[in-house]
Parts: sequence; structure tokens; C-alpha cells
Amino acid sequence: MKKWLSKIALVVYLAVGLVSAAFAQTVLVVGDSISAAYGLETKQGWVALLEQKIKQANISARIVNASISGDTTAGGLQRLPQLLAEHQPSVVVLELGGNDGLRGLSLDAMHANLQQMIELATAQQAQVVLLGMQLPPNYGPRYTQNFAQVYQQLATEHEIRLVPFFLEGIGGVAGMMQADGIHPVAEAQPILLANVWPILEQVLMP
Repeated sequence: MKKWLSKIALVVYLAVGLVSAAFAQTVLVVGDSISAAYGLETKQGWVALLEQKIKQANISARIVNASISGDTTAGGLQRLPQLLAEHQPSVVVLELGGNDGLRGLSLDAMHANLQQMIELATAQQAQVVLLGMQLPPNYGPRYTQNFAQVYQQLATEHEIRLVPFFLEGIGGVAGMMQADGIHPVAEAQPILLANVWPILEQVLMP
């Protein structure tokens, strides 16, 4: 039985290796419900659209979407080491922090978690793209301003690429959000892709 399990494990390992070898690059997306296409079909989400865009551009890259609805920076940090070991990405897209902010969690902890994620990824020679978020004004000017500054500070400190506001053109725009007022509708997904694509294109086609 153990021999059979060992053989199965070897086959799976080799299969993963062959898939990785078929592409020049691997893009790992670590995010929350925004990147997990919450309330939509998976194929409608911006990450699925990114995969289509990459194919159309004849870029040799595979997309691994490791986004989980409701995830926080603490959850992402806990998951990242295994994801890096398993997928060995050349690019890591971090789309986390929104749930930290909506729950009013410590911004110092959020900063520390994202910083550790950036350091883990760069230690594996992966390029990091950080997707910034903003909070609704009802959280108060001090908290919302400090929240947005976390992303800029990290991008400056670690010299990584930043999308200042991932929901640019969507947040606060009529018809762009689902009934909960938090998650973008299907029609907003191409805008999300457009917000991140110029930077990702630079990374994938240096």
C-alpha cells in the first residue's frame, strides 16, 4: 500500500513539474473575494480574464489563482509559504488587506503581514505586484488615509510595483457593485483587469 501511495505521489509531482515546465512563467494571485470572483462564475472574474489576455498576447505564463473569499493578510501570510513551494512563481500578485480594513483590524499588523509576504516572495526571486485598496469614508478620515498609505509605504520600502487603487473606476460608481456594495459585478471585471494589466504586462514582457 505504501509503495502504491509513493508511486502515486511521484506521478503527481512529475505531472505538476511537467505543467510548470510547459510555461516560461507562473503568476500566483493571492487575494480575497475580489480575486475569487465572489458572486460570479469563475470564468467571469478578472483573473480568468487575465488568463485569456495572456494567451491572446502569446505570453508563455500560467495563472494560479489562490484567492479565498474572506481572507485577510494574516490568512494570506499563513498560506503563502506552501503556495511558493508548490508553484514556484516568477510573479506574485498580492490582493489582500480589504478585509483587514473592513473589519477595522490593526493597520500595523496588516503592514507587517504584507511585508512578510513580500519578503517571502522576493526571497524566492519572484517579482511582486501589490494591488492597493481604499476604504469607504464612513470608516473615518484617519483610518482610511492610514489604510491607503500602507500600500504606498510597502511599495516604496521594497521597491515593488503598485496599483494604487485596484478598484479605480469601480468603487463608488453606480452599477459597478453587487447588491452588497462590496463586490464588483461581472461588467466591472474587465476594468479590474485594465487596472492591473499595464503593470503585469511590463513584468511578463520586460
